[in-house]
Amino acid sequence: MYNPLTPLFAGSAYRECIDNGTWALKSNYSSCEPILEEKRKYPMHYKIALIINYLGHCISVGALVVAFILFLCLRSIRCLRNIIHWNLITTFILRNVMWFLLQLIDHNIHESNEPWCRLITTIYNYFVVTNFFWMFVEGCYLHTAIVMTYSTDKLKKWVFLFIGWCIPCPIIVAWAIGKLYNENEQCWFGKEPGKYIDYIYQGPVILVLLINFVFLFNIVRILMTKLRASTTSETIQYRKAVKATLVLLPLLGITYMLFFVNPGEDDISQIVFIYFNSFLQSFQGFFVSVFYCFLNGEVRSAARKRWHRWQDNHALRVRVARAMSLPTSPTRISFHSIKQTTAV
Repeated sequence: MYNPLTPLFAGSAYRECIDNGTWALKSNYSSCEPILEEKRKYPMHYKIALIINYLGHCISVGALVVAFILFLCLRSIRCLRNIIHWNLITTFILRNVMWFLLQLIDHNIHESNEPWCRLITTIYNYFVVTNFFWMFVEGCYLHTAIVMTYSTDKLKKWVFLFIGWCIPCPIIVAWAIGKLYNENEQCWFGKEPGKYIDYIYQGPVILVLLINFVFLFNIVRILMTKLRASTTSETIQYRKAVKATLVLLPLLGITYMLFFVNPGEDDISQIVFIYFNSFLQSFQGFFVSVFYCFLNGEVRSAARKRWHRWQDNHALRVRVARAMSLPTSPTRISFHSIKQTTAV
């Protein structure tokens, strides 16, 4: 997976173990040279891309947290579809938070290969895999509901929870064991030339993305068939189909398939890819929050009802408090006035 900014998918330095059991005096940085050369070639663009990455992740985390709270508080909309959205948003939050933690690890810590550093890398990769598997769950649910016309009431929540949270566990455990015995260095960032341990978890990720691509193709095909059967004009039909496709792209993770292809050798291709990569990867959590929470009709309706209910309750409490604080009504006869009347 080509990513010029994230260390997980970049080249890494390594130190050779000599036959006599001692380590070489210098590390081998040959696998890093193309990346370092690119950074020297486009220093300004890499700095701007890094800013875009930080900005995008910050905005995404903020939007994702708001979306998470909405799904948490609005119990009336907890159908299976929205529960799946909620879990996907949770994986984006955890993945982005771990991304920020990874940025705090400096070069010296990479070299020391501390256990806690390897643990952070492992947890980050687990959330990466769960993120993609929940995208697969989204695709599976939509494909079942739209293409197979299968009643979603018969779908079991625990099956989707198992796919999204449990299946990635053995994948990451196998990857961690492979790293421990074959590439136990550099906090498990990157990979040595000729070794493909990272494909233990990247392989399943690529597989679920390819399956989601098939799901997307079938869903759009069915939507086009239904739109042609309707009485709307051809222009409106295509507009709806394009809109549905664009909305589904970030949900199913199809945009990530663009990062498996290395850009061309010319400068323009490299620069465009740097910005394109940084923007899409960092802002995807924001797009998912907007499309599947903030623009979700059920969420907006439930939030509006909750707001109106709070306003009514607040207004009632204010009226009661105001009534309790009013002076005694003149129609009432106080004990003091009764005493005066009796004395007369």
